[in-house]
Amino acid sequence: MALVERFTIPYTSSAVEDLRNRLQRTRWPDEIPNSNWAYGFDLEFLIDICRYWSAGFDWKAQVDRISAFNHYTFRAKEGKIHFIHARGQGPAPMPLILTHGWPGSFAEMLQIIPLLTHPAAHGFDAADSFDVVAPGLPGFGFSDKPANEGMNAYRVAGIWIDLMRALGYDRFAAQGGDLGAGVSTALGLRHSPHMIGIHLNFIPGSYRPHIAADTVLTPAEQEFAARAAQWRDQNGAYAHLQGTRPQTPAYALNDSPAGLAAWILEKFREWSDCGGDLYSRFSRDELLTNVTLYWMTETISSSFRMYYENRRAPLHFAEGDFVHSPCAIACFPKEIAIPPRTWVERGYNVQRWTEMPRGGHFAAAEEPVLLADDIRAFFRNLRT
Repeated sequence: MALVERFTIPYTSSAVEDLRNRLQRTRWPDEIPNSNWAYGFDLEFLIDICRYWSAGFDWKAQVDRISAFNHYTFRAKEGKIHFIHARGQGPAPMPLILTHGWPGSFAEMLQIIPLLTHPAAHGFDAADSFDVVAPGLPGFGFSDKPANEGMNAYRVAGIWIDLMRALGYDRFAAQGGDLGAGVSTALGLRHSPHMIGIHLNFIPGSYRPHIAADTVLTPAEQEFAARAAQWRDQNGAYAHLQGTRPQTPAYALNDSPAGLAAWILEKFREWSDCGGDLYSRFSRDELLTNVTLYWMTETISSSFRMYYENRRAPLHFAEGDFVHSPCAIACFPKEIAIPPRTWVERGYNVQRWTEMPRGGHFAAAEEPVLLADDIRAFFRNLRT
C-alpha cells in the first residue's frame, strides 16, 4: 500500500438529512433576558444560525468548494493523515506546512493557500511561491482519530517530518497558530536540521522558557504573567475541561449540533477581531463549514484529546532547550495574551517580529493577505 494516496471528500445526503432533523428537534434552554452574552453564547443568535444551518446552508456546495484543492492521505504509523497538497507556481517554490488549531480545521487555510502558492496571480513576486501542505491534525476532520494515548505536539511534529519526507521534502518551512504553533515549535525544537524556519501567529500557552533561579523577569514579562493568569481565570474553563475531562463534554456535543455550534462559535466570536459582531469577520457559510466538518466527521471528542495530551507534555523548556531554527512572530492585536518579545526570545531564535494592524486568533481566515505577506517576507531571505 502506498504511503500517499488521493482522497475524495465524502458526501452523503442521509448525513445532511440527519443533521437537519436534529437541528429542527433542538430543545432550547431558557436565558436571562437582555443578558448580552454575559452568561455564554447568546440564545437568539444561536437559534438564528441553526435555522440557517438547517434550511439554508448547502453542505454539498462547500464540499465542492473544498474539493477544488488536491486532497490526499498519508499513512503514518499512528493512522492516516488527511492533507491538501498545493504546488507552487514560481521558479523554485519552497515547501511549507501549515498547521491549524482548535476549534479550527484545515478549512481555515483555504483562502491563504492560493496567496502562497501563486503569488503572481495576486500581484506579488512569483519568486516567493510555496509548495503548500495543509494537513488535518490527528483526530481532526478527515484525519484518523488517535487510537492510543500520547498524541501531543511533539508526536505530531514527528508525523509531519515523515509526511514531508514522503512528499520528497527533507527540509521545509512551517507555519502555525494555536495548536499548530505548538507543533511548529516542536518541529523547530526537536527537528531543526529539517527546518528552513518557522513562522508563528501565536505563542503556545504552555510555553515556558528555561529560567535560571536567579533570573529577574522584566516588568513587561511580569505584567504578561499576571495578564495571562487573569485570562485563564476568566476565559479558560473550556481549556481546563478539555485538558482534564475531554470525554465528558464530548457526549453532549457529539449528539447535539446546536450545542456543538455554540461551543465552537463562541471562540470565533471571542478570539477574532470582530468587536462582538461575528459576521463582520466571517460569513455564516464559512463558520458553518468548519462546524459541519466537526459534525460530519464526529471529531469533537478526538479534537479535545490534544488538550489532554499537551497538558501532560507541555512546552516547558529544560536547560539547553532552544528553538534554533529561524523564527518569525506575527502579532495580531486581538490575539490571546501576546507575550512580550523578551519572553519569546528566551526560547526562540526570533529574527522577525511584526505588529499587525488588525486581526485576531484565526489569522489565516481573518487576515489571509496580511499573514501571507508576512510569511513571504520572512522566508524570502531564507531561500537558497
